[in-house]
Amino acid sequence: MARSNGNRQGIISQTSPKSAMAEAYRTLRTNLGFASLDETCRSILVTSAGPGDGKSTTASNLAVVLAQAGHQVILVDCDLRKPMQHKIFGVENGRGLANCLLQNLPVEEIAHKDLVQNLTVLTSGPIPPNPAEILASEKVRTLWGTLLEHYDYVVVDSPPVLAVTDTPLLASQIQGVLLVVEAASTRTDIAKDAKEQLVRANARLLGVVLNKVKMQSQDYYYYYYYHREESSPPA
Repeated sequence: MARSNGNRQGIISQTSPKSAMAEAYRTLRTNLGFASLDETCRSILVTSAGPGDGKSTTASNLAVVLAQAGHQVILVDCDLRKPMQHKIFGVENGRGLANCLLQNLPVEEIAHKDLVQNLTVLTSGPIPPNPAEILASEKVRTLWGTLLEHYDYVVVDSPPVLAVTDTPLLASQIQGVLLVVEAASTRTDIAKDAKEQLVRANARLLGVVLNKVKMQSQDYYYYYYYHREESSPPA
């Protein structure tokens, strides 16, 4: 396992844990608990309607806040076309998920550990010529059960729903799906089409994450006041 080079772009939950954005990811963690009261969702796929909506950033931050809560978490980059998790965490991507599936290498041998306490990151590895066929294989279906034997949560970063066929294939294998849409950018009809594809794939849609919302200045002032009141020591 290669060490991180320290360039962890986008992991606001770790770099700025007291920020309003980090608090939003912790709220997402709490809401996921409410969304699965009857049946706990321990494997969560994060996708988006189209590229650029922030699904990889959401996946990495969700994995971090789950780990910060004391859970053993593995983040798996299943975007075998345009992987991002190795860039977000600043690690090499010479070996990863593709090697586990094609060369039968054990996850623990090539996954990145010690980047964040309680968090393991399995990057994509080399981009294969046939991602859809690989993700539809029995090896992938078996992988999720194996990982859930060793981890409390499995967070999966997948390609955008409408870009390729990979995500509907994956969505039927994972216990719950989060759909990320970009505020004031993702068209309503595009978001609806993405949702319909997930429904047709028999995915359990946990909810929608509205990303890149522009907060008003008074929202920042409220958060700053509230956080300072909560974190200040008693007089």
